[in-house]
Amino acid sequence: MGYTPGMIRLAILADLHANLAATLAVHADVQRRGLTDIWVLGDLVGKGPRPREVLDWTQAHATRVIQGNWDARVAGATHRPQDLWPRSRLTPAGLTYLAELPYGIEEQFGGAWWRFVHASSRGLFHRLYPHSSLHDQLESFAPNPTFGLTQHADALVYADMHEALLLDVEGRPLINCGSVGNPLDSTLPCYLILEFDPHSPAHSATFVRLTYDRDDEIRAAEESGMPFTREYIAELLTGAYQKRRARTGE
Repeated sequence: MGYTPGMIRLAILADLHANLAATLAVHADVQRRGLTDIWVLGDLVGKGPRPREVLDWTQAHATRVIQGNWDARVAGATHRPQDLWPRSRLTPAGLTYLAELPYGIEEQFGGAWWRFVHASSRGLFHRLYPHSSLHDQLESFAPNPTFGLTQHADALVYADMHEALLLDVEGRPLINCGSVGNPLDSTLPCYLILEFDPHSPAHSATFVRLTYDRDDEIRAAEESGMPFTREYIAELLTGAYQKRRARTGE
């Protein structure tokens, strides 16, 4: 679908995870492409060394933002070491912002209802995997008024898995936008461009990957004093998840 004036073009970002270097690289690419509508599907903070800077960037540049599970944790839902450290770096106003972010977005494009959530339609801590059953996948399109999801969705865009994904679930798009700050299907940041023609039911979905100053991010992590620095750096270097366990003195 070629670009024509009047088309709706959205840059969909998620799982920034306090990785400022990757976030700024993605923002520069978004600007080069002339995209002005930036939606962030949660997990602004957690894992990385610069939560305040990434939160500031989000508030300055994102047009729509929803809550991720790490946002809820850092705002006070849990009290793990990896929650307490970024919490101590944020202002009370920043923590309130994270706590009050909406659960999801439902918007109509081209006559179809599109739903945007962080993890799934069933809860912030419920994961929707690529290998989830057909029943679970279909259920993710159903209404869930508990979280303000009132429509029968025709398409679902989500995050949380840190892996770009595009599936057809009995004619309904199921799309994971990938991760900007902590990709686990590559070492390269990923974001999604959605384009809609307001005069037709057509849409396009394009994944974008790009390089960034990873050395800068590693230096920031090493100098931060944050917990689980080694695991975080290993994930940046390998794209493989490193399980975090509290260690004495870390």
